[in-house]
Amino acid sequence: MHPAARRPRLTPAMADVRRAVRETLTALPEAIAPLPAPDADSTAPLVLVALSGGPDSVALAIAIAFQAPRAGFRAGAVVVDHDLQDGSAAVAESAAAQARSLGLDPVTVIRVRVDSESPDGPEAAARAARYSALEEARAATGASRILLGHTLDDQAETVLLGLARGSGPSSLSGMAAVNGVFVRPLLGIRRQTVHQSVTDAGLTPWHDPQNLDLAYSRVRVRQSVLPLLESELGPGISEALARTAEQLREDDEALDALAAEWAAEIVEHAEAGIAVDVHGLASNPPALAQRIVRFVVASEFGVSLSRTQTLGALRLVTDWHGQHGVDLPGIHVTRAGPQLVFARR
Repeated sequence: MHPAARRPRLTPAMADVRRAVRETLTALPEAIAPLPAPDADSTAPLVLVALSGGPDSVALAIAIAFQAPRAGFRAGAVVVDHDLQDGSAAVAESAAAQARSLGLDPVTVIRVRVDSESPDGPEAAARAARYSALEEARAATGASRILLGHTLDDQAETVLLGLARGSGPSSLSGMAAVNGVFVRPLLGIRRQTVHQSVTDAGLTPWHDPQNLDLAYSRVRVRQSVLPLLESELGPGISEALARTAEQLREDDEALDALAAEWAAEIVEHAEAGIAVDVHGLASNPPALAQRIVRFVVASEFGVSLSRTQTLGALRLVTDWHGQHGVDLPGIHVTRAGPQLVFARR
């Protein structure tokens, strides 16, 4: 074998990334027996790597190409071109070519339009367009999962941003390792290790210039806030934030399950919409009562309530003196004797 064609020597960074990917794949319920060779079984479940060409997603693609057949999966990739920078099409095609060189198949490139006028801001608009494209690719290919390259550092940044926004435990619990069809195998690995694995594999990733643009809040957290915390409070801040996210996620899931159980006991359909027993709400601690209201509204009307909106509805329970109802997004809430009635406006 020609020296240039030899497989790169397995380094500690490469081993860490491979191990995380292997453990994630083998834990998925659709995992089947290992394939004797890549592409040997076209009926094996397909997973797609969301590939930007950046080091995180390239590291994931390298590991997936190696581990997928050994875990009973076929592996492909989807590249989303956000068309936000000059040359984005060339970057997307380069990433797709890199995926094909690793043996990933199928490889799809999807160009999206990002709503620059979105009231949620450019980051949220790009994210919405990206996830819509990923779902489109999954539906078109029949893939069972989309694998994302988020790292432990991304998790720490997400927790800090959620804390700054005051958006509650659901936000502070960060990103889930498995969230429906979306899977994040690298969520427990530091970004530096992930990037080192790409260097060790001999590949050159693309570095998005927007990752250095301080106009974005996540970049400011990455470049300034986390380094300052590490400097002032000592090392290990990112790991501590990730552990906090995991603990809060466990608590959040447990409380949500309790809210769903209680809702089944105290909720009934009413002529005007849906009714919740006032005494059942009042008998619960505030944290659980709020979750019951949010659960009912989300399940029945598909609306996510903020804390302020939830508390506004609950004042008809805790501070009832015959007042008129409360308007929520697309919903009107009224007190009718022993019931809180939610109806579409």
